[in-house]
Amino acid sequence: MKLFQQLFAAFYRIWFYLVIAIATLLLFPFLIISILKHSWYPLFFKVARTWSAFIIYGIGCYPILKREVEYKKGKSYMFVANHTSMTDIMLMFYATKNPFVFVGKKELAKIPLFGYIYKRTCILVDRGNTKSRVEAFRRAEKRLDEGLSVCIFPEGGVPEDLSLILDEFKDGAFRLSIEHQIPIAPMTFHDNKKRFPYSFFKGGPGKMRVKIHKLIPTAGLTLENRKELKKNTRDVILNELKNPTV
Repeated sequence: MKLFQQLFAAFYRIWFYLVIAIATLLLFPFLIISILKHSWYPLFFKVARTWSAFIIYGIGCYPILKREVEYKKGKSYMFVANHTSMTDIMLMFYATKNPFVFVGKKELAKIPLFGYIYKRTCILVDRGNTKSRVEAFRRAEKRLDEGLSVCIFPEGGVPEDLSLILDEFKDGAFRLSIEHQIPIAPMTFHDNKKRFPYSFFKGGPGKMRVKIHKLIPTAGLTLENRKELKKNTRDVILNELKNPTV
């Protein structure tokens, strides 16, 4: 039985990458056109949402969203969520219509086709390089000044210990949100680790539950408050992971 489960998981993982390739090839002309001009990013975002939905449903998953808040059109937010899977990218696109820019690790830029588009549309960062982190911070500030939102997975990557429920958070998202006085928009992804973990012989189709939490305001906060803001945000996500309400 265990061998069958491992074989199925391996096939499922191959199918996942095949679906990504199909979705990217089908939408490639629209993706390429949408990234020709910097100001066309909102168009790219709409195409990316279609790309994400194609992949999510194509691998046999179905999102279940429970909202405590509706995001306002034209308003900037700092989107944050727990990070356990490559599918977090697709689910984040799926969960909101407010155009945001990902701050993500530069290694994903090496993936054929996807990597080229990822490099043109996301803010890449080498988390082990101080200069790269500073530059990513500046680029994120510029995007916020343009009226877009930003998405950061504050754990700084997927924890190596797969048994860990939620890693400690980095400061970047909270520093940015305070400096630009934009609210934190936390989300909890319940099932992505089960659907598509960073383990070759695990994973499978099923539900993808998302809890979209109330906004955490930053109006009036200073950088001295960033640790408290970071803790409060982490507590919201951790409590939902331990006691699901969706």
